Amino acid sequence: MWRLPLWPEYRKQLDSDIADIKNSGGRPAGTITAAWFLKEFVEDGVEWAHLDIAGTAWAEEATGWQPKGAAGVGVRLIHEWLRNRP
Repeated sequence: MWRLPLWPEYRKQLDSDIADIKNSGGRPAGTITAAWFLKEFVEDGVEWAHLDIAGTAWAEEATGWQPKGAAGVGVRLIHEWLRNRP
């Protein structure tokens, strides 16, 4: 986990000629532009997080400990984070 650099240059990738905002900035900096998209809908002062699971959410075949299908990526992370909050 790490804090994504939400620099204004990345936000520009979501600009649209016909809509208020695009829901994808394209492949370059996709994780960061996805976070920028979410940030647009979160009020100032509200803590939020973006878990980018697009590439790891689904396993096409079973490998070792991972069964085929939904991977559950991020579930343990969120569970532990919530469990350890004061």
